[in-house]
Amino acid sequence: MMRRDASAASQGFTLLELLIVLAISVLGFAAISISLSSGQHGTQLQIAAQDIASALRYARGQALLSNSAVGVTIDLADNHYRIDHHPKIFALAPEIAVSLVVAEEELVAGQQASIRFFADGSSTGGRITLEWGKQLRRIDVNWITGRVTISDAAA
Repeated sequence: MMRRDASAASQGFTLLELLIVLAISVLGFAAISISLSSGQHGTQLQIAAQDIASALRYARGQALLSNSAVGVTIDLADNHYRIDHHPKIFALAPEIAVSLVVAEEELVAGQQASIRFFADGSSTGGRITLEWGKQLRRIDVNWITGRVTISDAAA
């Protein structure tokens, strides 16, 4: 007859140990999800900034190719933008606050403003600032060269 060892019967986990491990796991997953959701805002803001910068670069390229002025108009009231001579309107997330610094002659109807590119590559210049909570992205357009840059520092 085989004899069972007393230590073999005590192998395993108690209910209390399992509950403690489960509670620690839940807290860990909660911390990870909070971290991911705050990072998601920064990612969405960066994507929006890159999209607007791409639209600005496209408008500059079209101005050079067509030998005529092409602009990008930003509507602050409806949180969207569009490129001249294109029917599509590009929407921004409603949580993104947009502010602009543009040439006075490019202000249209108070809530709209444009950055215009010319056939020689220059532009009216300006700055578009996108904010979502504590996240910030700034898009600068050089008026002499028309160069478009993105930064995340407020200056």
